[in-house]
Amino acid sequence: MLDMDAAYKDYANYVFKFLMTLCMEEHTAEELTQETFYQAVRTANKYDGSCKISTWLCQIAKHLWYQELARRQRKSAVPLADLNGEALVSDALTLEQAFSVKDEKMALFRKVHLLSDIEKEVVLLRLTGAFSFKEIGDIVEKTENWARVTFYRAKQKISKE
Repeated sequence: MLDMDAAYKDYANYVFKFLMTLCMEEHTAEELTQETFYQAVRTANKYDGSCKISTWLCQIAKHLWYQELARRQRKSAVPLADLNGEALVSDALTLEQAFSVKDEKMALFRKVHLLSDIEKEVVLLRLTGAFSFKEIGDIVEKTENWARVTFYRAKQKISKE
């Protein structure tokens, strides 16, 4: 049987960082982290030990994030791409610079969108969450070297397009 108190102490920050890479909203990441551990407690008897606890928790967190996206999409007509966006216009940027930054971001995300699902996940975890290749490998249940090679190949695909 899992000691969920110990698991929470050991992995809550890890799961929070993982969720921040997905949603980029601190409040949402905090809520989903709590929900992740709630779901983990409810289904602890189903954990078979075939993967690391951190991997199992991140899988739960990812599914909860997907549920949150679906809920938001049903609730709002706002495109999903806008849900994670930052305010582009700050006091330091001119309107022209803001449009340029937005265009560059859109172009990059279009290229990332063309990648396979697993390549997208590796790229986003690496760039937005500052996860190490070892941590990415653990999350997707692959090796550190696999994560490194997948990231490099995805980067090559993006720069070719």
